Amino acid sequence: MKMRVQSILLLIIILAASSCGPFNKLEKSTNWEELYAGANKYYQEGEYNKAIILYDKVLPVIRGSEKAELADYNYANCHFKTKRYIEAAGYFSNFYRTYNRSPLAEEALFMNAYSLYLDAPDANLDQQSSQEAVAAIQQFVTKFPASASYERAMEMLIDLQGRFEEKAYMESSMYYRLKDGLYPGDFYRACIINFQNFAKDFPESKHNEELAYKLVEVSTGYAENSAFLKKEERLKDALAFATTFYRRYPSSAFTEKVQKFEAEAKVELEEHAVLKKQYADRLAEQKAKELENKPLEKVDNK
Repeated sequence: MKMRVQSILLLIIILAASSCGPFNKLEKSTNWEELYAGANKYYQEGEYNKAIILYDKVLPVIRGSEKAELADYNYANCHFKTKRYIEAAGYFSNFYRTYNRSPLAEEALFMNAYSLYLDAPDANLDQQSSQEAVAAIQQFVTKFPASASYERAMEMLIDLQGRFEEKAYMESSMYYRLKDGLYPGDFYRACIINFQNFAKDFPESKHNEELAYKLVEVSTGYAENSAFLKKEERLKDALAFATTFYRRYPSSAFTEKVQKFEAEAKVELEEHAVLKKQYADRLAEQKAKELENKPLEKVDNK
């Protein structure tokens, strides 16, 4: 028990001593020059959290002065160094808007983009913030095409585009799996639209060949499960997708599978044509009978 009391007393003494340390005294200061010098000192020493606290106190005072430019940049970089990327991006962006003629303006605009890039999520998550990062990178490379950071920015852009592509492919795969669920018609249609949009958005993607084959598969299934009046049009769409596949991928590993679905669609189209003719013939017979049984109208000779 005695040892426990001694430990508590020792902790109190340590805390009291630390509360009287240089930083705590500086934090309570009202001398803005002292605060400014202290903030820069802690920044240079890598004590970024302490620097942020002091910059928070001094920045409103020095706003508009010559000292504000460096302090604003350091303040933004403190947030970057402590991995507060969203806050850092905002402060770097504000710095660029405020000091666009500064020697630090180029670096600030790059750091704004870089901060957003580091905060961008993996491909399996929502990519809204990644879109913001892309916009920021595009702004930087447009403003500073000769920058030493240009290549690095382009690498970030390519990486983000890859995430968009992978996200879109994952969505396509999800729709493809759901087509075997309770409401296949909706997901067949969603697959067809999604696969076509993917090819437009990512024309160089390694996934396009696979999705082109799956487009033939799902469009055939969609046509086979369609209502009578829609079936012919959708079967012809499936056959058109097969023709496009052969033209784009003449030596594909998916060719045999495409041929299988193409053959199914052709058989289905032939059977549909027979049914369509039978339906037309019955309809013609019915109309002929109606005309035969229709009473002749009396002619009024008046």
